[in-house]
Amino acid sequence: MKVIACLGNPGSEYSTTRHNVGWWLADRLAESWGLGRFRRDGKAAVASGKFGGEDVKVVKPLTYMNLSGQALTPYKRASAFSVQRDLLVVVDEVALEPGRARFRPSGSAGGHNGLKSIQAALGTQEYARLRIGVGAKPPGADLSDWVLSPPPKADRVLIMELLPELIEGVGVWMTDGIEAAMNRYNR
Repeated sequence: MKVIACLGNPGSEYSTTRHNVGWWLADRLAESWGLGRFRRDGKAAVASGKFGGEDVKVVKPLTYMNLSGQALTPYKRASAFSVQRDLLVVVDEVALEPGRARFRPSGSAGGHNGLKSIQAALGTQEYARLRIGVGAKPPGADLSDWVLSPPPKADRVLIMELLPELIEGVGVWMTDGIEAAMNRYNR
């Protein structure tokens, strides 16, 4: 089973914010792959089905960003699940411009509270991630206020136009692994 954990915050007040670009991709993945509706499962909303012959779960943690790892602990305990091989975490990234994204095989949290929570819950940094660019905060601006605000329309358009390519990239990760996804989709 493959798990694609797309980070964001629950609640309509967050739905259009930079911090929720992971959820934007989750919704498009579920729709594109015919996974059906998201249903509550513990501390997450999950859409399940098959893609490329593999069982897949697209997971939207419902714990708020800084507690995202709590939604993934049930998968860590599953006997056939390998965090290193079967998990992809999708997050917003302020170090990338809108319209850019990067697949990575592992790494630090880089100051991202959602990734810090996941690393604490899983006890490792060795899991794949997809970082979606939302742009750097302006000088003097508060980072929390920046990621919890909606991007301007032009930035949102760049992000939304990137999602079909990211859906393909996530499919490549599922079938061929993180290195193949990096080689084809990192620019």
